[in-house]
Amino acid sequence: MHTDLDPVPTDAVLPSRVDVVIIGGGILGVSTAYFLAKRGVSVALCEKGEIGAEQSSRNWGWVRKQGGDPSEIPLTLHSVELWNTMNEDIGAETGFRTCGSISLASSARDIAACEGWVDSVREYLPELGTKVLSKRELQDILPGAPRHFVGGLYTATDGRAEPQLAAPAIAKAARSRGAAVMTNCAVRGFETSAGRISGVVTEKGSIACGSVVLAGGAWCRIFCANMGIFFPQLKLRTSVMRTKPLEGGPETAAMAPGYSFRRRLDGGYTIGTGFMNYADLVPDSFRMLPLFWPTLRHEWSTIRVRLGRRFFDELTMPARWRLDGVSPFEAARILDPDPVVSDLDRVLETLSADFPVFRSAKIAKQWAGMIDVSPDAMPFLTAIPSTPGFFIATGFSGHGFGNGPGAGYLMADLVTGAKPHVNPHPFRFSRFTDGPRPEYHARV
Repeated sequence: MHTDLDPVPTDAVLPSRVDVVIIGGGILGVSTAYFLAKRGVSVALCEKGEIGAEQSSRNWGWVRKQGGDPSEIPLTLHSVELWNTMNEDIGAETGFRTCGSISLASSARDIAACEGWVDSVREYLPELGTKVLSKRELQDILPGAPRHFVGGLYTATDGRAEPQLAAPAIAKAARSRGAAVMTNCAVRGFETSAGRISGVVTEKGSIACGSVVLAGGAWCRIFCANMGIFFPQLKLRTSVMRTKPLEGGPETAAMAPGYSFRRRLDGGYTIGTGFMNYADLVPDSFRMLPLFWPTLRHEWSTIRVRLGRRFFDELTMPARWRLDGVSPFEAARILDPDPVVSDLDRVLETLSADFPVFRSAKIAKQWAGMIDVSPDAMPFLTAIPSTPGFFIATGFSGHGFGNGPGAGYLMADLVTGAKPHVNPHPFRFSRFTDGPRPEYHARV
């Protein structure tokens, strides 16, 4: 495994009936389970592998408000509000700390992009507290920043958390409030009665329920396909590393075109490849191209396309299976792709040139993860109209960890019929078919 996950006990007995079954034990799944359990809703969370073992523990650990799509900002603000009280609320350590974050700008064009984003979210600026930094202001906030950076986008109240701690801690809190948590328990599919959800079939037996929330990350498309639902989703592979404790480094998290870094709770750093990710060519890459192309053409410079083993893995993966047979989720419990070590070597070299303190950094671990991506890089937090009682929570396209608590809270609203805490309309399933195509907003 890529990192040391905090283990979560599994319930020994599969419940025969609950109100809601949640499929997937990442940050969205456990947050949904927790906020439902807090409302007295009976919940079973089923995870095919271990809690948080895929992208929810492989991400950078950033909890940031800045840089997102304007229509997503209310969700992000609520998420950060929840993160600020999460440790106290669940009585456990998630690693959340406020540290601030900066997107470093190398040119006047970068500064213009930062200013453009600030203009697009001006109505939220009092809550965001985001500002565009001049070169001198950048030096005050990030001492020693290289002179080739001319400023940046800064949010003092952004934070960080520890991915290997957070999802397990929230899952345990959900369990303490009565939720059943089943690990190594793949859900093969759902069953319906009179056209609506009536239960799920797992590898360990069936659970009767009235609602199902699919929070399966990169696995959602294949699950939906077996249920006869077209779901648009692709994946990006990202490489990350962490260092051993390092004295004297920056406390503020920062991102530049060639790298990202943030301080860890243990005194080390999580270092990523900045904006660069890999798109492993798979059969769905060609099937999904018309839907994804408007976004891809904006982000092409940040994506490297590769043809490798993943193409053949997905080509031979069953597209359909019987619910009384073995599913693909049982054949691949945890997506554990290899990191691109040469890229990480270059990242550390570039980072050390810009911030000399990292020249003495000792690498503790390197890993990779698979980011689930939607056509417009916006999440799906939605009911599926064709199947009453079926909901999907996925598609954050690289910013799901920070938004996980707010997304889980919103899903609890949708499932229970409560008044949504934030407007769910931008995250609806039908947004590509019920009007003009959603406009893509690049993250900065």
